[in-house]
Amino acid sequence: MTKLEELENWFADKNKVMIALSGGVDSALVAYAAFQKLGNSAIAITADYKTLSEEELQTAKKICSEIGIQQLLLDYNELENENFTKNDSDRCFHCRMELSEHLIKLAKEHDVKVIVDGTNLDDLGDFRPGIDALKQNGIRSPLVETNFSKSQIRETAKNVGLSVYDKPSNSCLASRIPWGQRVTAEKLTRIEIGENIVKQITNVKQVRVRDLDGSAKIEVEKNMIPLFDDDTLHEITDKLMMIGFTSVVVDPEGYKPGKINVIAD
Repeated sequence: MTKLEELENWFADKNKVMIALSGGVDSALVAYAAFQKLGNSAIAITADYKTLSEEELQTAKKICSEIGIQQLLLDYNELENENFTKNDSDRCFHCRMELSEHLIKLAKEHDVKVIVDGTNLDDLGDFRPGIDALKQNGIRSPLVETNFSKSQIRETAKNVGLSVYDKPSNSCLASRIPWGQRVTAEKLTRIEIGENIVKQITNVKQVRVRDLDGSAKIEVEKNMIPLFDDDTLHEITDKLMMIGFTSVVVDPEGYKPGKINVIAD
């Protein structure tokens, strides 16, 4: 039995499922497998909670169109949740607790007993309080239960023709703000626009613009740093300062997930 068959068979005894689908490859593969096994009894749910970038939202819509699966949008504003906006080390936990509540409510409305997400084996090694919140609410992770690693997910997604198979991993825009510095709509907007500016000027796909009290720290893969010569950095700096950043630097250590997960003074 192939890994994909194993994943599809996970859904065999489920009457109806909802898949929490972002714009990434993990939840895309889960949605694909669910739809192959259950057809219209599989529903994709994408949460537009104001910290998801427009790019991710559009990618999520494209994924559902490719698969042929029905997509519902959950529309709410995380910035109204004080536990989230105060941005302590439990921010992701509060985010996923709120998401879980919305998913459970929607599931009841659609008579769905099983809610799943795209958590995979590689995620379990990181500090991910959000995963604990989902687990506490009974949301299951088929990729973990069928032992899928990230590389296996990408390979399988490529084989079935999902366009996001090689899409760089992403996270919500709030993850660009260090713990202890408040999450605001203004910061999220300049981060999203800032990352789009860097991508457009350099054609680099994996970009983080960290917002450190108004200073922009750009993180890209280490082998991409040479693209940021004086002229390029000058152009980026001008544009980022126009949207509200006070200074701009490129992190010489390169991109690393979760780098600013420390409490800022």
